[in-house]
Amino acid sequence: MSKNSVTPAQFFSTDRQVASLALIACPGAEEFTSLIDKHLVAWGKEVGIDKDTFIVPSDCPRFQNGDAKGLVKESVRGYDVFIVVDPGNYSLTYNLYGHENHMSPDDHFANLKRLIQAVAGRAHRVSVIMPSLYGGRQHRRVARESLDCAVALQELHSMGVSNVITFDAHDPRLMNAVPLMSFDNVMPTYQVLKTLLKHMPDLDFSKDHFMVISPDEGAMSRNMYYSSVLGCNLGMFYKRRDYSRVVNGRNPIVAHEYLGESVEGKTVFIADDIIASGESMLEVGCELKKRGADRIICNATFPLFTSGLDKFDTAVKEGILTAVLGTNLTYRKPELLERDWYYDVDCSKYTAYFVAAINHDMSVSSICDPISKIDALLTNRK
Repeated sequence: MSKNSVTPAQFFSTDRQVASLALIACPGAEEFTSLIDKHLVAWGKEVGIDKDTFIVPSDCPRFQNGDAKGLVKESVRGYDVFIVVDPGNYSLTYNLYGHENHMSPDDHFANLKRLIQAVAGRAHRVSVIMPSLYGGRQHRRVARESLDCAVALQELHSMGVSNVITFDAHDPRLMNAVPLMSFDNVMPTYQVLKTLLKHMPDLDFSKDHFMVISPDEGAMSRNMYYSSVLGCNLGMFYKRRDYSRVVNGRNPIVAHEYLGESVEGKTVFIADDIIASGESMLEVGCELKKRGADRIICNATFPLFTSGLDKFDTAVKEGILTAVLGTNLTYRKPELLERDWYYDVDCSKYTAYFVAAINHDMSVSSICDPISKIDALLTNRK
């Protein structure tokens, strides 16, 4: 890392720290927040800060009619507060007139605003860690449509939020909606490659044996990065859609067309931001198998699997897919974590670096672009 980056010996030093650090977990983000907290506590103890936790207890209780409120149970006056929220955690439920409702992204975003209100402007600074960007899939207006994410970011800015940290935004140009607010879009490339090599140490990244494929034109930038750091070739699919129909809110895909060199006999790596139903990823996998690809590895920052896991179980059993990687940046089904074809990528330490760097007003550029760490990972492997 560069000389301006954070090292554990610099954490919590009185001359650099903006203010005392506090973490607040929105309902549904407790697990990831506790992992971040463990790293921060360990680094603090290295410099003599004997603190058990930086997490401030909080809650968002609901009334019987569904109304709710945010509650921060300890004072955060003068603190540098980081609020962690997982808009994709649908596992949480609440009762509404005797009915059990699952929390939607709208509910999670409302809870985030409630906790910001509960802080009530008394914190020194408020930052939001929102790995999965609320409303991020609706990233541009095509017709008479809402722009939920842009409005949500403007709302956070108006509430006094200073920083937003997100991961692999569907379209990072959404930051243009809040040009005066700090917005970090983080890519967990190093963490993905480290996990991949841990589980598949025999991978050969040479051009004759390995290739990176973009599943569509929208995912080209992240796949170009992987192909660049690995020194292998890049191909892509583009989606032909039927623009005369709308199914489930989008124009259905007619076919996947491939552009690139032969994949015959090669291991193929496909990276995207989200696996939702997974249909596109599976169709791309089938097309690559028809073209003679050997092993097919899929990677998605947010492994949602909204239509279940059965199709992926079948694809692995039939030899279409070899493995799927996803991060712990959002809720994952317990049954997903039990699958032997799924590799979970831990991004808590990476996020903790961001928290510590921002808390010390240090540059995060070396954290955002971990090319030296990727080079060291590949060199050590050789």
